[in-house]
Amino acid sequence: MAGKIVIVEDESSIRGFIRINFQRNGYTVFEAETGEEGIEIVRQEHPDIVILDIMLPGMDGFEVCRILREEFPLLGIIMLTARNLDMDRIMGLEFGADDYVVKPFNPMELVLRVEALARRMGKTFDRDGDRVLKSGPFTLDTYSQKFYKGEEEIDVTPKEYLILKLFMENPYKAFSRDEILDEVWGYDYVGDTKIIDVNIRRLRRKIEDYPSSPKFIETIWGVGYRWKGSNS
Repeated sequence: MAGKIVIVEDESSIRGFIRINFQRNGYTVFEAETGEEGIEIVRQEHPDIVILDIMLPGMDGFEVCRILREEFPLLGIIMLTARNLDMDRIMGLEFGADDYVVKPFNPMELVLRVEALARRMGKTFDRDGDRVLKSGPFTLDTYSQKFYKGEEEIDVTPKEYLILKLFMENPYKAFSRDEILDEVWGYDYVGDTKIIDVNIRRLRRKIEDYPSSPKFIETIWGVGYRWKGSNS
C-alpha cells in the first residue's frame, strides 16, 4: 500500500524538496502553503500522514494540528520547525502531534520517520513492495534498517545506512558530494564535503574485500561516488 502524504509548508523550496523525496519513494503527495489550505486538503483527500510546519502565515501549525486532531483522531501528524525549543516540542505534542522534526533535517530520515509512525498506527507503506534492497552480495532491509553482506550483518552508523540506501536505490548512478550531502545530511547542511569522503572510507573498510582497491563503491574522479554493487 502506498501512503498518502500532505505537506503543509509555506516555503516552496522546502515543500518541493520534501515532495520529490516522498514521490521518489512511491508516495502520493499533496501540498499546501497555508494552514487553512492544508485543512481543506486533508478533508478532501483523507491522507495517512500530515507533515506540518509550525511557522505558517495566518493560522500557525499548532492551531492546524489542534483542528486536524479533533476532526481526524487517527491521522498521523509530524511537525516541522526551525526552532529547536523544548516549549515548541511540548506544545506540539499537547496539540496532538505524533512526532517532531527540527530543521535542517535530511529527507531520507523524514521518510523513515513517516514509515515508523505508520507502523505505530498499524499501517505498512510498502513503497511498491520494495522493502528489501538487494545488490550483488548485499542486502539492505529498510524495515529493520539492517545491512548484510551475504549472511553476515554489517554494523553501520545511521549516516552510513542512509548512504547505502541511496546507493542501492540508484545503482551505477554517479553522485556528486553535494548530492550526497543534500540527500543524507539535509538540504541546508552547513559543513565541509570532506565528511562524505570520511564516511565512504569507513564504509569501504566495512564492506570491501580490499578497501584500498574498492569494487563496490567506486570513485568517479571529478564527480564523486558510484555504487557498483558487484565485484565482477
